[in-house]
Amino acid sequence: MKIAKTQKGNSLCFALEGRLDTNTAPELEAAIKGSIDGVEELTIDMQGLDYLSSAGLRVLLGAQKTMNKQGNMRVTHVNDTIMEIFEVTGFADILTIDKE
Repeated sequence: MKIAKTQKGNSLCFALEGRLDTNTAPELEAAIKGSIDGVEELTIDMQGLDYLSSAGLRVLLGAQKTMNKQGNMRVTHVNDTIMEIFEVTGFADILTIDKE
């Protein structure tokens, strides 16, 4: 998986490409934890994401819990396959999701 990080002031965006699974979730988790201090707007751009596992969902949930205390988190460019995972797991009710 590729992770592209863009920060502008107190806004941070992680653009994901590839598979967010058991092997790559720790990499994203470390990137978020190492960058999230002082961030008020966190965006996870999933335009290039092909696959999302339960390990990836756990990382997203952890980031959401942190951002609930300090700002907002959005998940953007979610394809139909990933959206179905969010709906089945109930994450569609927890996360702020922009399909496009």
